Amino acid sequence: MSERPGDTDGDQPGQDGMRIAGADDLDRRRRELEAALTARRPAVSEKERSGTGGMAGVGSALRMSSEFIAGIVVGAALGWAIDYYAGTSPFGLVVFLLLGFAAGVVNALRSAGMVAEFGTRKSGTDDQGSGKN
Repeated sequence: MSERPGDTDGDQPGQDGMRIAGADDLDRRRRELEAALTARRPAVSEKERSGTGGMAGVGSALRMSSEFIAGIVVGAALGWAIDYYAGTSPFGLVVFLLLGFAAGVVNALRSAGMVAEFGTRKSGTDDQGSGKN
C-alpha cells in the first residue's frame, strides 16, 4: 500500500498515470470528514435555525452603529460651536471630534456588553485577593 494520498488498493489508473481512488474509499473518507466537522461545529439552537435571531442581530448592529455615529456628531458639533464662539478654529473641532470618536467607541462597546457601566463592577473583578477592603 502506498503512502500517497491518492493511492489505495484496488485503484484504477487515471488518464495522466495517477491512481484514482475507488468510489467506496471516497465515500468512506467523505463520511469520516463529515463526522469530524460535525463534532467540531458548534451546536445550533432551534431559535437560530428558525431565523428569528437574525433580526435581533440587525437591531443590535443598528443600535451600536447609531451610538457610535451619535458620539462623533455630538463631538463635532461641540467642537464647531466652541470654534465659532471662541474663534479658535480649527482646534476645538479637531479636539472634540477625537473626543467624540472615543466616546462613540466606548458607547458601542458598552452596548455590546464588553465594558461595564460607570460605577458598576463586573462579576469576577472584586478585590478579594488584593488586600483592599
